[in-house]
Amino acid sequence: MTRGQWEAMRAHVEAAAPLEACGLLAGREGRVEVVLEMRNAAESATRFRLDPRDQLLAFDRIETEGLQLLAIFHSHAAGPATPSATDIAEAAYEVVHIIWSQNDEGWKARGFHIANGLAVDVPLRVDP
Repeated sequence: MTRGQWEAMRAHVEAAAPLEACGLLAGREGRVEVVLEMRNAAESATRFRLDPRDQLLAFDRIETEGLQLLAIFHSHAAGPATPSATDIAEAAYEVVHIIWSQNDEGWKARGFHIANGLAVDVPLRVDP
């Protein structure tokens, strides 16, 4: 993904804090083309649920533009930098799951592949 796309995700999660933020990344051949920010329908600091209307509009755009769903992102504003048990149990799409979390240096993100009850780190590449 580009630095601008990375910063768009970071700005979205920062603006939503202390609630969890969420969204999707879509593109082609593993390259992100669009960041789709969503409302967190759960309106929670410890859970996220993509707003159903936002999700429907995003999937329509992805299909219309011939894109693929590449990743789901959300934040843990006050939590760990890894998927929670709930994140793992509710992972419905076999795409990269990006978790944003805060530490003393600011917002950081890590990628995970979640399948069969396990979360495995995957590298995230941000082009300059």
